[in-house]
Amino acid sequence: MKRVCIIGCGSIGSLYAAHLARVAEVWAFVRRGDHARALNEHGLRVSGTHEFHADLRATNDPAKLPQFDFGIVSCKATQTREAVTPVAHLFKNGAVLSSQNGLGSEEVIAGIAQTYVMRGTTFMSGTRLTDTHVRYELDTATWMGPFEPTNTPFSLVQEAAALINSSGLKAVALEDARPAQWSKLIFNSSVNAVAALTELPHSFHYAEEEKFGDLGHLLHALMEEGKRVAEGLGVKLYEDPWEMNKIGAQTDHRPSMLYDIRHKLATEVDFLGGAIAREARRAGIPAPLHTALYRLIKAKETAWTYEGKEKAVAK
Repeated sequence: MKRVCIIGCGSIGSLYAAHLARVAEVWAFVRRGDHARALNEHGLRVSGTHEFHADLRATNDPAKLPQFDFGIVSCKATQTREAVTPVAHLFKNGAVLSSQNGLGSEEVIAGIAQTYVMRGTTFMSGTRLTDTHVRYELDTATWMGPFEPTNTPFSLVQEAAALINSSGLKAVALEDARPAQWSKLIFNSSVNAVAALTELPHSFHYAEEEKFGDLGHLLHALMEEGKRVAEGLGVKLYEDPWEMNKIGAQTDHRPSMLYDIRHKLATEVDFLGGAIAREARRAGIPAPLHTALYRLIKAKETAWTYEGKEKAVAK
């Protein structure tokens, strides 16, 4: 039986952990001791698209973890270095998949862990209701492929995808995962940025284009701009981000950046719209919409701590 470590057990990590626990020995590496205790005592309940309960092991102490055949990093992209560093040595004879949002996490993982790394992106969605209960909302695939700088054998990607498929989730092994990664990047960047600025969940509004003021016009324009950037970089997309948006807009899912904005937490915008804006600028490709939304969200983050001159004088 394969031994698997899930690094970061939020909504997506919980879905991987619960499903894989049915076919593998699963450990969850989490930040909080009370989270680990709850998982060890109660396991994980999945409701929604799938309904079942799974037992697994969990800890926030890396010294208690064994060596692993396979790891999935599913923490926020901003937390990658902090989350992976304590366990990087546990995958010497295995491989690690990044299933995170945006661009750049694979480079961080490869720079820390001396192991094979896989590019990954997932369109499945869920909501973690408690530490031990996750609701599965959108039953779609994880797309995964080799991270080229680590010379990851495609056979390892196929083996990991087969394990995920056997758990009841969906996975597709791709020899080149960049087209899939960019499809999700464009979709995710657009939806998350709009959610962060409007505080609307991913609702039907995101796909409406009938009236002049409908939000779907902006989403469509963002995705078309992203497609032009990808094309300029020589990336032929795996899926159409607009079609992905039309599916997602039926879920009322709350994107991760909406949660961050509501709780005044640092967002993943540097790995999402910021990544598209930077890649476009580097290649000399216009991307005014993604650049504008990126800068607005960075300014919104600044507003949480900026007191202004009047408060400074008052002190």
